[in-house]
Amino acid sequence: MGKLTFISGGVRSGKSAFAEKLLVEEATAVQGRLVYIASGRATDQEMRQRIDRHKLDRATQSWTTIEQQTNLHETLSSIQPNDFVLWDCLTTWLANELYTEQDGQFCIQIENCMEQKAKKMLETVEQIHSIAAHFVIVSNEVLDEPASIYEETQKYSEWIGKLHQQLVGMSDNAIEMDYGLPQYWKREGQVVVR
Repeated sequence: MGKLTFISGGVRSGKSAFAEKLLVEEATAVQGRLVYIASGRATDQEMRQRIDRHKLDRATQSWTTIEQQTNLHETLSSIQPNDFVLWDCLTTWLANELYTEQDGQFCIQIENCMEQKAKKMLETVEQIHSIAAHFVIVSNEVLDEPASIYEETQKYSEWIGKLHQQLVGMSDNAIEMDYGLPQYWKREGQVVVR
């Protein structure tokens, strides 16, 4: 089984660039394949620009990109043994899944819908972890903000908190990016004491 690394941080904290650099260096050392699972959806001009910027950042490397906004498990057939895989990002995937429509309702409105999706996603993370040389998951840190008065935003925050805790528990490394600098909270399975 390879390594699993979880990287969180605020918007534009440098988490994606750090994750990409980490995997590029490791893959280059062993001539491994780089795989980028992109969950972003170009819903507006700002998001389109961010997606384009991320593509430009990866242009000099030989990334195999999988556009997968929902249903992470559908990427499994594309992952090969000893790949270096980056999933960017969990928070975007969660928003996409919460607002997938089923029978005229969004998942966020259907009892146990997100529980099933989260369970499937965590199983998929384990499967990718068992195949890849290194699997890095990027997520936005949104829990430092004041609590929202909106019920759907509260549900989103609750899910982020649950998923972050579960993924950090599964991970070998847990890193929080701040101002472009990595803060290790867990390194090679050991909690970093401060």
